Amino acid sequence: MGFYCCQVKILYGKIPGGFNMHRFYVEENQIQKDEIVITGEDVNHIKNVLRMKIGDEIIICNGQGKDFYSIIRQISSDKVITDVISKKDTDTELPNQIYLFQGLPTKDKMELIIQKAVELGVYEIIPVVTKRSIVKLDEKKKELKKLARWQGISTSAAKQSGRGIIPRVTNVMTYHEAIDKAKNLDYNIIPYEKEEDIDRTKELIKGVKGKKSIGIFIGPEGGFEESEIRTALQEDVKPITLGKRILRTETAGLAILSIIMFELEG
Repeated sequence: MGFYCCQVKILYGKIPGGFNMHRFYVEENQIQKDEIVITGEDVNHIKNVLRMKIGDEIIICNGQGKDFYSIIRQISSDKVITDVISKKDTDTELPNQIYLFQGLPTKDKMELIIQKAVELGVYEIIPVVTKRSIVKLDEKKKELKKLARWQGISTSAAKQSGRGIIPRVTNVMTYHEAIDKAKNLDYNIIPYEKEEDIDRTKELIKGVKGKKSIGIFIGPEGGFEESEIRTALQEDVKPITLGKRILRTETAGLAILSIIMFELEG
Protein backbone atom coordinates (compact mmCIF):
# COMPACT_ATOMS: atom_id res chain seq x y z
CA MET A 1 0.00 0.00 0.00
CA GLY A 2 1.47 3.33 -1.05
CA PHE A 3 1.34 6.46 1.07
CA TYR A 4 0.98 10.04 -0.02
CA CYS A 5 1.36 13.23 1.91
CA CYS A 6 -0.67 16.39 1.76
CA GLN A 7 1.12 19.61 2.59
CA VAL A 8 -1.16 22.46 3.65
CA LYS A 9 -0.28 26.11 3.25
CA ILE A 10 -0.64 28.38 6.28
CA LEU A 11 0.06 31.74 4.67
CA TYR A 12 -2.04 33.55 2.11
CA GLY A 13 -0.87 34.26 -1.42
CA LYS A 14 1.41 32.03 -3.46
CA ILE A 15 2.35 28.60 -2.25
CA PRO A 16 5.65 29.02 -0.40
CA GLY A 17 8.63 26.75 -0.87
CA GLY A 18 9.68 26.69 2.78
CA PHE A 19 8.77 24.50 5.69
CA ASN A 20 5.88 26.53 7.17
CA MET A 21 3.48 23.89 5.95
CA HIS A 22 1.51 21.05 7.47
CA ARG A 23 1.75 17.66 5.78
CA PHE A 24 -0.94 15.00 5.68
CA TYR A 25 -0.54 11.47 4.34
CA VAL A 26 -3.24 9.72 2.35
CA GLU A 27 -3.44 6.33 0.66
CA GLU A 28 -2.90 5.92 -3.05
CA ASN A 29 -6.55 5.28 -3.85
CA GLN A 30 -7.39 8.77 -2.56
CA ILE A 31 -5.38 10.33 -5.40
CA GLN A 32 -6.98 10.31 -8.84
CA LYS A 33 -5.91 11.96 -12.06
CA ASP A 34 -6.96 15.56 -11.41
CA GLU A 35 -8.57 15.22 -8.01
CA ILE A 36 -7.49 14.27 -4.50
CA VAL A 37 -9.85 13.30 -1.68
CA ILE A 38 -8.64 13.76 1.89
CA THR A 39 -10.47 11.77 4.57
CA GLY A 40 -10.05 10.76 8.21
CA GLU A 41 -8.79 12.91 11.05
CA ASP A 42 -7.03 15.29 8.64
CA VAL A 43 -10.42 16.65 7.60
CA ASN A 44 -11.03 17.96 11.11
CA HIS A 45 -7.52 19.41 11.22
CA ILE A 46 -8.01 21.28 7.94
CA LYS A 47 -11.50 22.52 8.87
CA ASN A 48 -11.27 23.30 12.56
CA VAL A 49 -7.59 23.73 13.36
CA LEU A 50 -6.18 25.39 10.25
CA ARG A 51 -9.61 26.81 9.36
CA MET A 52 -8.95 26.53 5.65
CA LYS A 53 -11.62 27.41 3.13
CA ILE A 54 -12.68 26.60 -0.43
CA GLY A 55 -10.16 28.15 -2.81
CA ASP A 56 -7.20 27.75 -0.47
CA GLU A 57 -4.12 26.10 -1.96
CA ILE A 58 -2.47 22.92 -0.74
CA ILE A 59 0.40 20.72 -1.86
CA ILE A 60 0.08 16.97 -2.12
CA CYS A 61 3.25 14.90 -2.40
CA ASN A 62 2.99 11.41 -3.77
CA GLY A 63 5.64 9.78 -1.61
CA GLN A 64 7.80 9.25 -4.68
CA GLY A 65 9.29 12.71 -5.08
CA LYS A 66 6.42 14.56 -6.81
CA ASP A 67 4.47 17.54 -5.43
CA PHE A 68 0.94 18.19 -6.72
CA TYR A 69 -0.28 21.76 -6.33
CA SER A 70 -4.01 21.78 -5.63
CA ILE A 71 -6.93 24.02 -4.70
CA ILE A 72 -9.62 23.02 -2.21
CA ARG A 73 -12.88 22.59 -4.09
CA GLN A 74 -15.13 21.08 -1.44
CA ILE A 75 -15.16 20.69 2.33
CA SER A 76 -17.70 18.43 4.00
CA SER A 77 -18.01 16.67 7.34
CA ASP A 78 -16.00 13.63 6.25
CA LYS A 79 -13.80 14.70 3.34
CA VAL A 80 -11.93 17.49 1.60
CA ILE A 81 -11.80 17.41 -2.21
CA THR A 82 -9.09 19.26 -4.11
CA ASP A 83 -8.37 19.98 -7.78
CA VAL A 84 -4.81 19.37 -8.97
CA ILE A 85 -3.51 22.35 -10.95
CA SER A 86 0.19 21.49 -11.44
CA LYS A 87 3.01 19.27 -10.23
CA LYS A 88 6.78 19.38 -9.79
CA ASP A 89 9.60 17.35 -8.30
CA THR A 90 9.94 17.49 -4.53
CA ASP A 91 13.05 19.49 -3.62
CA THR A 92 13.62 18.12 -0.10
CA GLU A 93 15.06 14.72 -1.03
CA LEU A 94 18.74 13.83 -1.30
CA PRO A 95 19.93 12.74 -4.76
CA ASN A 96 21.06 9.39 -3.30
CA GLN A 97 19.26 6.65 -1.39
CA ILE A 98 20.79 6.04 2.05
CA TYR A 99 20.11 2.74 3.82
CA LEU A 100 20.74 2.62 7.58
CA PHE A 101 21.52 -0.89 8.87
CA GLN A 102 20.98 -0.32 12.58
CA GLY A 103 21.96 -2.92 15.17
CA LEU A 104 19.01 -3.29 17.55
CA PRO A 105 19.59 -1.06 20.60
CA THR A 106 18.02 -1.35 24.03
CA LYS A 107 14.97 0.46 25.43
CA ASP A 108 13.48 3.19 23.23
CA LYS A 109 16.69 4.22 21.47
CA MET A 110 15.47 2.82 18.14
CA GLU A 111 12.60 5.32 18.15
CA LEU A 112 15.00 8.25 18.51
CA ILE A 113 17.29 6.82 15.82
CA ILE A 114 14.41 6.44 13.36
CA GLN A 115 13.07 9.92 14.02
CA LYS A 116 16.39 11.68 13.54
CA ALA A 117 17.53 9.50 10.64
CA VAL A 118 14.35 10.39 8.73
CA GLU A 119 14.92 14.09 9.43
CA LEU A 120 18.45 13.75 8.06
CA GLY A 121 17.28 12.20 4.78
CA VAL A 122 17.59 8.42 5.17
CA TYR A 123 15.78 6.38 2.52
CA GLU A 124 15.28 3.10 4.39
CA ILE A 125 15.99 1.81 7.89
CA ILE A 126 16.86 -1.85 8.44
CA PRO A 127 16.81 -3.11 12.06
CA VAL A 128 19.54 -5.74 12.42
CA VAL A 129 20.11 -8.45 15.04
CA THR A 130 23.83 -8.78 15.68
CA LYS A 131 25.84 -10.99 18.04
CA ARG A 132 25.91 -8.26 20.69
CA SER A 133 22.27 -7.24 20.34
CA ILE A 134 20.56 -7.50 23.72
CA VAL A 135 17.09 -6.99 22.29
CA LYS A 136 15.68 -10.06 20.53
CA LEU A 137 12.30 -9.81 18.81
CA ASP A 138 11.66 -13.54 18.87
CA GLU A 139 7.86 -13.44 18.84
CA LYS A 140 6.30 -12.54 15.48
CA LYS A 141 3.43 -10.68 17.15
CA LYS A 142 5.86 -8.63 19.21
CA GLU A 143 7.95 -7.83 16.13
CA LEU A 144 4.93 -6.72 14.09
CA LYS A 145 3.80 -4.45 16.91
CA LYS A 146 7.25 -2.88 17.12
CA LEU A 147 7.47 -2.44 13.35
CA ALA A 148 4.08 -0.72 13.24
CA ARG A 149 5.21 1.72 15.92
CA TRP A 150 8.54 2.34 14.21
CA GLN A 151 6.83 2.98 10.86
CA GLY A 152 4.49 5.43 12.57
CA ILE A 153 7.49 7.31 13.95
CA SER A 154 9.00 7.43 10.46
CA THR A 155 5.74 8.84 9.08
CA SER A 156 5.54 11.53 11.76
CA ALA A 157 9.18 12.52 11.24
CA ALA A 158 8.68 12.69 7.46
CA LYS A 159 5.68 14.96 7.98
CA GLN A 160 7.56 17.23 10.39
CA SER A 161 10.67 17.54 8.23
CA GLY A 162 8.94 18.10 4.88
CA ARG A 163 10.03 14.85 3.24
CA GLY A 164 8.75 13.88 -0.18
CA ILE A 165 8.78 10.20 0.78
CA ILE A 166 8.01 8.16 3.88
CA PRO A 167 11.16 6.13 4.64
CA ARG A 168 10.36 2.46 5.16
CA VAL A 169 11.35 0.55 8.28
CA THR A 170 11.88 -3.02 7.09
CA ASN A 171 11.40 -6.28 8.92
CA VAL A 172 14.16 -7.16 11.36
CA MET A 173 17.07 -8.92 9.62
CA THR A 174 19.95 -11.05 10.79
CA TYR A 175 23.43 -9.65 10.26
CA HIS A 176 24.09 -11.98 7.33
CA GLU A 177 20.77 -11.02 5.72
CA ALA A 178 21.77 -7.37 6.06
CA ILE A 179 25.15 -8.04 4.43
CA ASP A 180 23.40 -9.82 1.55
CA LYS A 181 21.07 -6.85 1.07
CA ALA A 182 24.02 -4.45 1.11
CA LYS A 183 25.63 -6.36 -1.77
CA ASN A 184 22.99 -4.78 -4.04
CA LEU A 185 23.99 -1.25 -3.01
CA ASP A 186 26.63 0.88 -4.72
CA TYR A 187 28.63 1.85 -1.64
CA ASN A 188 28.77 0.68 1.99
CA ILE A 189 30.59 1.98 5.07
CA ILE A 190 30.98 0.74 8.64
CA PRO A 191 32.52 2.50 11.67
CA TYR A 192 35.38 0.41 13.05
CA GLU A 193 37.21 1.25 16.28
CA LYS A 194 40.54 -0.04 14.92
CA GLU A 195 40.33 2.23 11.88
CA GLU A 196 42.31 5.33 12.90
CA ASP A 197 43.13 7.03 9.60
CA ILE A 198 40.90 10.11 9.61
CA ASP A 199 42.25 11.32 6.26
CA ARG A 200 41.27 8.03 4.63
CA THR A 201 37.84 8.31 6.24
CA LYS A 202 37.41 11.79 4.76
CA GLU A 203 38.22 10.42 1.32
CA LEU A 204 35.79 7.52 1.77
CA ILE A 205 33.03 9.93 2.80
CA LYS A 206 33.69 12.01 -0.32
CA GLY A 207 33.32 8.78 -2.28
CA VAL A 208 29.55 8.76 -1.68
CA LYS A 209 29.09 11.36 -4.40
CA GLY A 210 27.84 9.81 -7.59
CA LYS A 211 26.71 6.64 -5.81
CA LYS A 212 22.97 6.06 -6.15
CA SER A 213 22.60 3.78 -3.10
CA ILE A 214 24.66 3.98 0.10
CA GLY A 215 24.61 1.60 3.07
CA ILE A 216 25.63 2.56 6.61
CA PHE A 217 26.22 -0.17 9.19
CA ILE A 218 25.87 0.78 12.87
CA GLY A 219 26.35 -1.69 15.70
CA PRO A 220 24.26 -1.94 18.87
CA GLU A 221 25.62 -1.13 22.34
CA GLY A 222 29.01 -2.79 22.46
CA GLY A 223 29.51 -2.50 18.72
CA PHE A 224 30.19 -5.29 16.26
CA GLU A 225 32.20 -8.38 17.02
CA GLU A 226 35.46 -8.86 15.14
CA SER A 227 33.97 -11.72 13.10
CA GLU A 228 31.16 -9.40 11.92
CA ILE A 229 33.68 -6.74 10.91
CA ARG A 230 35.70 -9.33 8.98
CA THR A 231 32.55 -10.45 7.16
CA ALA A 232 31.76 -6.84 6.21
CA LEU A 233 35.28 -6.13 4.98
CA GLN A 234 35.25 -9.29 2.87
CA GLU A 235 32.17 -7.87 1.10
CA ASP A 236 33.90 -4.54 0.38
CA VAL A 237 32.14 -2.62 3.15
CA LYS A 238 34.54 0.24 3.79
CA PRO A 239 35.75 0.85 7.38
CA ILE A 240 35.79 4.41 8.71
CA THR A 241 36.66 6.11 11.96
CA LEU A 242 34.32 8.43 13.86
CA GLY A 243 37.17 10.14 15.66
CA LYS A 244 38.88 9.59 18.99
CA ARG A 245 35.72 9.68 21.10
CA ILE A 246 33.42 6.73 21.74
CA LEU A 247 29.93 7.41 20.39
CA ARG A 248 26.73 5.76 21.57
CA THR A 249 24.84 3.68 19.02
CA GLU A 250 22.12 6.34 18.81
CA THR A 251 24.78 8.98 18.07
CA ALA A 252 27.03 7.14 15.63
CA GLY A 253 24.57 6.72 12.77
CA LEU A 254 23.29 10.27 13.08
CA ALA A 255 26.84 11.61 12.99
CA ILE A 256 27.57 9.78 9.73
CA LEU A 257 24.20 10.73 8.24
CA SER A 258 24.83 14.40 9.02
CA ILE A 259 28.24 14.33 7.33
CA ILE A 260 26.90 12.52 4.27
CA MET A 261 23.89 14.85 4.04
CA PHE A 262 26.15 17.89 3.79
CA GLU A 263 28.36 16.07 1.29
CA LEU A 264 25.39 15.32 -0.97
CA GLU A 265 23.29 18.48 -0.62
CA GLY A 266 23.39 21.14 -3.27
